[in-house]
Amino acid sequence: MLFTHDTEDALAAMTALVNTAGEPDTLTTIAELEAFLAQFTYTGRIDRDAAELAELRELRVRLRQLFNTDEEGLVAHVNALLRESQALPHVVRHDHFGWHLHATDDDQPLATRIALESAMALVDVLRADQTQRLRRCEAPGCAGVLVDLSRNGSRRFCSTTCGNRVAAAAYRARKAEQVE
Repeated sequence: MLFTHDTEDALAAMTALVNTAGEPDTLTTIAELEAFLAQFTYTGRIDRDAAELAELRELRVRLRQLFNTDEEGLVAHVNALLRESQALPHVVRHDHFGWHLHATDDDQPLATRIALESAMALVDVLRADQTQRLRRCEAPGCAGVLVDLSRNGSRRFCSTTCGNRVAAAAYRARKAEQVE
């Protein structure tokens, strides 16, 4: 394990949120918001309404920028997220989670809490000097992002679908060369 459980959970949720903006967009309805929330655990205020959906759609654009910058740019973005949200980290324990950090009160909007959890997780990435693990998917035509949490740092694709598509294309190319 590279990071603590809450850091890994926040990184996974951040990348999943960013990747909802793919083709097709999978965060356009309240039902799709519910599906996202079923995949990632959040305590506190969750409104499940059009305003919250719009805030999350806006946040994912901002979070994508974190994957398209160098280390200094990442620091600037993280500091901006922490400052704008007036982060006040505190240690909590709830549900099946052990002790971990929350950066704001549970009554803050979900988008604010996700932004802060993302920023706090990225602080851990920066402190561990692991920013190279924030990547864009290497599959041609894919705009997805990933955080490589593999032991050897070799993950290249945002999903098994992209990995399988690239492997199948390489297989077809090898077979075509054998025919020639």
